[in-house]
Amino acid sequence: MPTLADTTIRLLGQEPLAGRMPVADQLRLAEILDKAGFAYLEVSGGGCFDAAVKRGIESPWERIRALKARVKTPLGLALRGRFLVGSRPVDADFARRFVASAAENGIDVFRLHDPLNDVSNLREAAEAIAGADRDFEAGLVYSPGPTGEIDILIERAKALPELGAVRVLLHDPTGSLQPHRAADLVHALAEASGLPVGIYVQGAGGSALAATLKAAEAGAQLIACAIYPLALSLHRVSGEALSEALAGMGLDPGIDVARLWEASDLVDEHIGDEPVAPLAPRVAVRAAQHDVPAGLVAGLDATLRAQGAGDRLEEVLEELDRIRAEVGWPPLAAPIGGVLASQALLNVLAASRYLTIVDELRALVSGRFGVPPGPIDPALVRAVELTNDPDSEEDVAPGLNEVRENAEGMAASEEELLLLGLFGEDAERLLLGIRGRASGETDELASVDKARAERIREVVRIVQETGIGEITIEEEGMRVSVRSTPEPVPVSDAPLALPDVPSAPTARPSNGYHRVESPMVGTFYRAAQPGSPPFVEIGDVVAPGQTLCILEAMKLMNEVKADLEGVVRSIGVENAQPVEFGQVLFELEPLAGRPVDAV
Repeated sequence: MPTLADTTIRLLGQEPLAGRMPVADQLRLAEILDKAGFAYLEVSGGGCFDAAVKRGIESPWERIRALKARVKTPLGLALRGRFLVGSRPVDADFARRFVASAAENGIDVFRLHDPLNDVSNLREAAEAIAGADRDFEAGLVYSPGPTGEIDILIERAKALPELGAVRVLLHDPTGSLQPHRAADLVHALAEASGLPVGIYVQGAGGSALAATLKAAEAGAQLIACAIYPLALSLHRVSGEALSEALAGMGLDPGIDVARLWEASDLVDEHIGDEPVAPLAPRVAVRAAQHDVPAGLVAGLDATLRAQGAGDRLEEVLEELDRIRAEVGWPPLAAPIGGVLASQALLNVLAASRYLTIVDELRALVSGRFGVPPGPIDPALVRAVELTNDPDSEEDVAPGLNEVRENAEGMAASEEELLLLGLFGEDAERLLLGIRGRASGETDELASVDKARAERIREVVRIVQETGIGEITIEEEGMRVSVRSTPEPVPVSDAPLALPDVPSAPTARPSNGYHRVESPMVGTFYRAAQPGSPPFVEIGDVVAPGQTLCILEAMKLMNEVKADLEGVVRSIGVENAQPVEFGQVLFELEPLAGRPVDAV
């Protein structure tokens, strides 16, 4: 019988959904999915790391640790070969250190694929996965082209057993895998590799579900899915629909579908009424027509509109097809798809092909990213050689020793060094923000010796974990009282657990303003990081869902968002100050005096 892997948590942590659902609710969601019967929960990947670092609020490692503390189901991480979770390839030592850190933080299953299907690029990370005694699922990317996609995938699959893969995972990021082709590939990949085969596909119009059902009939032993709201929004396979269909076929995967509907209800509270970018019918149609990931088409469309060239999308997609042929028909998986799309934009908007060549395309043509499935056009190779710029940006991530030398005390651990090596200045801003927020606690206890500071923290922990109303200790002339809030917040046994937190509550006082109250005990921050402008100022007009502030609790950053459209009339807390549950953070004046139930 096939088993299912859920990708819901990962999808909520990357664009276009990053930040829409509070951390506390994501942890509640993980607890629900934990009881549904999945083989594993894929909770992070390149898009999650990229979104977390660029948003500058929370380390992606913290999120993995918090999830691990909440669930018993194995956790999965998606990696892009030598690119890992970034946009530049790394060396062997860097890959080994990254995998080791991910395993230490709670990752049990690594879904590892190379964007070019060059399986030699998987070797270093595969060795590290084996060294950490974790499962290595080897992905092969399906992407239509004249290179004979079945033949080349079968050939590459033969090399996977020696790398230590426990499964071959057929990955289709474009939604172009037809049901009959899925069945053929499952048979062929299993025969060529001698390994179990799984499938992870996307696709609108029901094609993804149809492909997975045919794959299951052909013997696929693992199928990736997501709960219904995300499957609908992001063109994934619905876990609810898939489970019921498989059960009807006599291939029951053992999923508690009622749990999935419960999870869907929770997600609906945050994204149920908001359109998600790739869903625009015009974008979905173009993606299906050109066999391009819908998210990539949405990004091109947004860029063209910003340039006042929104009517040139079809022209850019046709140019993308030409470029892909010239560079050897690589799959359009990230980050290669983004590289080719950037070049297509340049070629079209400059009205001259390859007048400017992006650095990443140079690296691809020069072989520094690996070997594409087909031959590269000699004319393009010559164009890259003639326009070579030795001062252009380095296309390979620096080694860990180089990062350490340049960090100058920026990183407090190896996992932070890894972020600096992968994301550079964006990671610096994130770490500076974390340091700035953490400095508040240090300042408060700066005048207390280390032993007494530890005693104080221990007393705080006792109050938090036991629900005791108040504790007072006296010793050597020092008196410390720690008092819980009037409404004790339930605390899980998990070391990084957060209370179940609804959206920021609002109440209407006598002055007609709506109060935004703190949904938890934590530390209040008006900006994403020190030196950044505040999310809102007094007098600003805010929209429903707009971020008002950040509350830090147990090292996790929770965004508090407006529940209505209104004007900020007061801010009740100073930056970096502790707040209690129910404390008033903001007062909002509803626009046009509309009542709460009309907003």
